[in-house]
Amino acid sequence: MSTPLAWIDDEIGGLRSQHLLRQLRTFCGARGVVARYDGRELINFGSNDYLNLAGDSRLAQAVLQAVEHEGWGAGASPLVTGHSGAHRLLEARIADFEESQGSLVFSSGFAANVGTICALAGPGDQIFSDELNHASIIDGCRLSRAVVLIHRHGDLEHLAELLAAAPAARRRLIVSESVFSMHGDLAPLPGLVDLAERFDAMLLVDEAHATGVFGEHGRGLCEHYGVEHRTSVRVGTLSKALGCAGGFVAGPRSLVEWLVNRARSYVFSTAHPAAGCAAAVRALELVRDEPWRRRQLLVRAAELRGRLRDCGWNIGHSGSQIIPIIIGDAACTMELSAALWDRGLLVPGIRPPSVPHDGSLLRISLNYAHSSAMIEQLLEALGVASRVAAISSPVARN
Repeated sequence: MSTPLAWIDDEIGGLRSQHLLRQLRTFCGARGVVARYDGRELINFGSNDYLNLAGDSRLAQAVLQAVEHEGWGAGASPLVTGHSGAHRLLEARIADFEESQGSLVFSSGFAANVGTICALAGPGDQIFSDELNHASIIDGCRLSRAVVLIHRHGDLEHLAELLAAAPAARRRLIVSESVFSMHGDLAPLPGLVDLAERFDAMLLVDEAHATGVFGEHGRGLCEHYGVEHRTSVRVGTLSKALGCAGGFVAGPRSLVEWLVNRARSYVFSTAHPAAGCAAAVRALELVRDEPWRRRQLLVRAAELRGRLRDCGWNIGHSGSQIIPIIIGDAACTMELSAALWDRGLLVPGIRPPSVPHDGSLLRISLNYAHSSAMIEQLLEALGVASRVAAISSPVARN
C-alpha cells in the first residue's frame, strides 16, 4: 500500500540519476581554513568566512560575556519582547558603519531580502531583477505578487529597455546582488544607480558577499563605487565576512520604521539571539581595526584568478574572492570535486538549481587566512584531479 509521501522516493531517484542529489556532511571543530570531517583535515575552500572571523576567539569571548547577562534565546519576536539592548546597540553600530540613518537586524540574510522586497513592492508594482540574483531575492520577488521583469545578467541596456517599455506602475524596484554569489562577478552599480534615478525606481542592493570585503572601510561594493548615498536600500549579512549570524537592512529612518511594521519575516520571527548581536558588534570593530584582512584577501584573489586563467580554466568574469571554475556538466563537476576531496581539498561543486542548466561549477571561496602554500596545493591538485576525473579542459588535455 502506498503512502502519501511515496512520490518522494521517485523524485529523489530522479535527482540522483541527474547527479543533482545533495547530502549533508557534518564537520567538527571551529570554523576556519581547515575543515575536519570523519577524522580528516581538509583545506577549506568552501566557506564564506572571507575574513577568517567565524572561529576567532574574540567573537567567541564576546558571545560568552553576553550570554552571562542576556541568556541565549530572545523568547519572542522583536515587536513583542524580543528586541533587547544588544539589538539596539548592534543596529546603531551597523548604521554608523554603513553611514546610514538607521538599520534593522533580521534573523538571516535570506529573511532580510524576502521581508524587505515584499514590504517595498506588491500587487500593481514592478520589480526588475537580474537573472542570476540569489534565491532569497527570487523568492522575495515571487512572494511580493508584484510584476517581475527579469533582465539578462549584468545587462544595463536590456534593463533600460524593460524599464522604458513597462507601463506606469505605483512603485518600481530594481534589485541586484553586488557581488554575485556563485560567479563572483561585480554588478554594474553605477549604471544601476543611473537607471534607478532616470526611471524613478527604488534600488535595493544585496551586499551579502561584499560587506567587510570591498570598499575603503569595508562597507561593500556601493562604497567601492562611491554610490552609497544614491542607493535606496542596502541589504547585508552578518554570516559571511563578519563570521556571525543574521542579516540587516540599512537605509533611511523611514525605511526602518516601515520594515518594522511591514516586513513579515521580521514581524513574525523570533528575534535574533542577543548574544549573537554582541559577536556582530565585535566583528564590526575588527573590520574597522584590521583592514589588512580585506586588502590581503583581494590581492590574493586577483593573483589566483590570474593563475587559474593562465592554466586554462574558465573562471568567467569573477572580480572578487569568489572564483568559479565553470565545467558545465553536473556529473563532471561532482567528479572533479570528489577528486579534490580525495587530495585533501574541500572545493564544493555547485549544480542546478543554484546555477543555470549546463552551468555547473566548482566554487572557490578564498579566505584571508589561506596561505600561499595552500593555494599552491589547490593549483597542483586541480591539474592532477582534472586528469583523474577526465575533465575536458585545457589542463586535462595537456
